[in-house]
Amino acid sequence: MPMIDVYATAGTFADKHKLAVDLASTVMRVEQVPDIPMFRKNTAAFIHELPEGDLSNVDGDSNYVRVQVLTNAGALDRDKQLALVEQLTALVAAAAADPMLPDRTWVLLTEAPDGGWGLNGHANTNEELIAAARAQIASLQGQTPPA
Repeated sequence: MPMIDVYATAGTFADKHKLAVDLASTVMRVEQVPDIPMFRKNTAAFIHELPEGDLSNVDGDSNYVRVQVLTNAGALDRDKQLALVEQLTALVAAAAADPMLPDRTWVLLTEAPDGGWGLNGHANTNEELIAAARAQIASLQGQTPPA
């Protein structure tokens, strides 16, 4: 249930809501989690617009974008990392209508430690998240969840 944060100077993206939906959908697809409410309702993207002058590299350039993706530990193997960085970079560039933006887009992949994923007031372990997903899948299929 990743959280995606995008930081860019105000005005970079014409349709921030569409970008947020596209980013969240892409992360879910690349991560290959089941398409169930638990993941659909808790995979989200946040677009943070920074006022002009609140972003700079050493040379003073401020036309960069930072995308940070937080997942649970072990959610992304190397192939998924590569795919995610490539696809999120392309989405951001398309949303900005700037074909040169990939050269100025930083994507950071971060893992929450086991037990460091809070949802509904509880710090979940990976095992608890897996058990909750299995229970939801079983209930959607009208089955008793596996033990």
